[in-house]
Amino acid sequence: MAKMKAIQVSAPHGDFELVEREIPEPKENEVLIKVQACGICHGDAVTKEGQFPGIQYPRIPGHEVVGTIAKLGTGTERWKLGQRVGVGWHGGHCFKCAACSRGNFYGCEKSLTTGISMDGGYAEYMVAHAEVLVHIPEELNSLEAAPLVCAGRTTFGALESSGAKGGDVVAIHGLGGLGHLAVQYAAKLGFKTVVLSHSKDKEALAYQLGAHVYIDTNTTDATKELKKMGGAKVILCLAPNSKAISALVGALGYGGKMIIVTAAYEPLQFSPLMLLSGCSIGGFAGGNIDDTLRFSVLAKVKPMIEVFPLEQVALAYEKMMTSKVHFRAVLKMND
Repeated sequence: MAKMKAIQVSAPHGDFELVEREIPEPKENEVLIKVQACGICHGDAVTKEGQFPGIQYPRIPGHEVVGTIAKLGTGTERWKLGQRVGVGWHGGHCFKCAACSRGNFYGCEKSLTTGISMDGGYAEYMVAHAEVLVHIPEELNSLEAAPLVCAGRTTFGALESSGAKGGDVVAIHGLGGLGHLAVQYAAKLGFKTVVLSHSKDKEALAYQLGAHVYIDTNTTDATKELKKMGGAKVILCLAPNSKAISALVGALGYGGKMIIVTAAYEPLQFSPLMLLSGCSIGGFAGGNIDDTLRFSVLAKVKPMIEVFPLEQVALAYEKMMTSKVHFRAVLKMND
């Protein structure tokens, strides 16, 4: 049997292990992907640290995958050998449960998650369910496309579905791996884009990416500044700091919406009175990858990436977790 290189985690909190495995065979409704690139996302910590119950180890992480179809299982006639495709967080659904019958595949009762409940893209090959594949536009190279199937999908989806209209004040809280994409999307969607970050270091970059206003939250009261603008229609929270998020609730304008995408673990603290003006607080984890990719090509939105070989996954993961990567870490597979 042909072999492949892969990175696996054998137990919660375990090290990344470079191993040689047999190349898997696609079953019905599955395809085999020859991986070209796989982004490293904070969500990969779920597998690395064992943050979900029921993960079966050893497991290959990775859910920002781009590659070419190397083999087709039965029932996959829609796809062709050699076609370049992407796979994100959502790894498959049953088509039979109540959520699936309503088209809510993210809510599937038997939903699969790439790199968590099934092996992911930290490998030279991976098997994926055909129903979750997306075509990668030729205008995007594989290294640029990989972060868009998760980080891009999430930030673009949150903004697109937020209810904000052209000219509305939209604040992006955090200018990191997610935030640098969100700023581009918000500006291209026609929102008055305000970046909230905790230092002056990223101010020039924020304006370069399309921001209209930059607020250094270490020296300026962001809530007061946003209130001067009439309050934010949307605050997209991408920095994992519950205290900072709580402090921004008062910056929402009438009918404003706070959307939390980041994994902040501490409870939020705010007065319910702040919500009586029709404001709301919610999370977002959906989004359509096809829509994201098409818009990214049309609006020329691209991630800023740092590329690593598969063998340097531990370094790439550590730089991502400590916010030292510029701005998304991507593994590049050998041809």
